[in-house]
Amino acid sequence: MGRIAGVWLAPRARITGAVYLLYFLTAILAQFFVSRGLGVYGDAVNLIAYGFYVVLTLLFYYMFKPVNKSLSLLAAFFGLMGCAVGVLDLFHRVPSHISPLLFFGFYCLLIGYLILRSIFLPRLLGWLLAFAGLGWLMFLSPPIAKYLSLYIEVLGILAEASLMLWLLVRGVNVQRWKEQANAARS
Repeated sequence: MGRIAGVWLAPRARITGAVYLLYFLTAILAQFFVSRGLGVYGDAVNLIAYGFYVVLTLLFYYMFKPVNKSLSLLAAFFGLMGCAVGVLDLFHRVPSHISPLLFFGFYCLLIGYLILRSIFLPRLLGWLLAFAGLGWLMFLSPPIAKYLSLYIEVLGILAEASLMLWLLVRGVNVQRWKEQANAARS
């Protein structure tokens, strides 16, 4: 744990923000291709986007491990499962009743909770991510999602973009991260 505590400095958090930005850009590009009827290109770019999200999930696991190792691992599991279901869906290998949003909703909820429990990121980001997670889970009920989809998507994008921008611009409070890592170690 001491080695990890020495590694997670502000530049590493900014790298996490940069990977988050790359995910956003590739996901937007994939949607652009799909909306233009270029589904094959959209699927290819979505594969890249999921690759970035896998890396992001692993980076978040290490970032939040000092907060709660078990919950950070559980969040990583949900994030990776969401990516796996999303990739399988690109190849039409997932039963229609399984949505990646089931996993990403729980992932955002857990990351939001971990941010709230951390002492190195603003609590507002935790609340935003937790509400975004609840929003993504509402897509599992089509009648609710039908009326709220625009608001849910805006909330989700706002929450994740806020976290991404915070990590890019500010990183984490290194001193507090080290304090939490040392407390978890003892």
